[in-house]
Amino acid sequence: MPAFSPTLSLYIARRFAGMVLAMITALTALVALFDFIELLRRAATRPDAGFLLVASIASLRLPFMIMQILPFAILLGGILAFWRLSRASELVVARAAGISAWSFLLGPVFVAVCLGGLATTVLSPLSAAMLSRAERLDATYLRNTAGLSTLAGGRLWLRQADTSLEPGGVAIMAGVPEVGPQGFVLRDISLWRLSADDRPLARVEAPQGRLVPGAWVLQDAVTFGANRLPSAPEALRVPTVLTPDRIEESFASPDTLSFWALPDFIQVLESSGFSAVRHRLQFQSLLSLPLLTAAMALLAAGFSMRHARRGGVAQMMGAGVAAGFLLFLLDKVVEEFGQAGTLPVVLAAWVPSVAGLLLALTLLLYVEDG
Repeated sequence: MPAFSPTLSLYIARRFAGMVLAMITALTALVALFDFIELLRRAATRPDAGFLLVASIASLRLPFMIMQILPFAILLGGILAFWRLSRASELVVARAAGISAWSFLLGPVFVAVCLGGLATTVLSPLSAAMLSRAERLDATYLRNTAGLSTLAGGRLWLRQADTSLEPGGVAIMAGVPEVGPQGFVLRDISLWRLSADDRPLARVEAPQGRLVPGAWVLQDAVTFGANRLPSAPEALRVPTVLTPDRIEESFASPDTLSFWALPDFIQVLESSGFSAVRHRLQFQSLLSLPLLTAAMALLAAGFSMRHARRGGVAQMMGAGVAAGFLLFLLDKVVEEFGQAGTLPVVLAAWVPSVAGLLLALTLLLYVEDG
């Protein structure tokens, strides 16, 4: 009997995929039900928020929920799939025939990696677009927030590259934001133009400025040069790479940006003086998702391949669920450290995946070879 059986690996992969998809469906439905109930409770005091609006918001959040529960669904689905195979003695017969667990686990691991890769590359853009729409509806009808003015404390501060006066220069702009028929407008603008070494070059005061594609257009701008004497009011054009969407998204959750949009947005964010730590952490977390799903598949196998006649199956499966919760807790803890700057972003994003993989490999070595 060969040490590797493609037919057996494909069979186990099919059983694993079916159980994981069923678990994703069940957990998503459960989480969506509680989310829908919470939205109904919040909408009870809003006369303009009807049942259809609440249902729309809950539906738009479904892809985001799938992204969040995917690793745990793979763990639970894998535990049930491998337990059923062990209870039917199929895995026992395969191992007795000389087929190593490392070989027939290739199929389930491949399925898990594919699910993680699809979630990162395909589901992430869909989740970001739908979640952004859901948050806008939520903010408009259920929270009644005032947009950028509220998020920025009433006065918006921006920092961007400004090479008009000197190479490597920067510009710092402050104003009261408004979004109206004229587009994105700042009022009571103060603009400081600095050199690369933060030496003041000029200060500009303007009653109003409008963001157009590629530039800020300041009206009746008065410029104070190095001699501190004011110039005559004039229209001033300051080049920029910012857009209203990018400014608004910088205050929003990184979950509302897709995997493909994050690298360019991080670059623009940092060149404009904003902190991109949360967005970098989100990007690295999405990159590590296939490794995390593979670790969950191996962890499920390690905790559920014990033969039923040897006893202790329930304890092993319970330990698998507990291990999943511990990995989830570890993920949240290192994420907080990463956002606070205590840990490097790459380390904070990849630690849960690597820790889960090492735990799974150690357990499988003990079960298979030990």
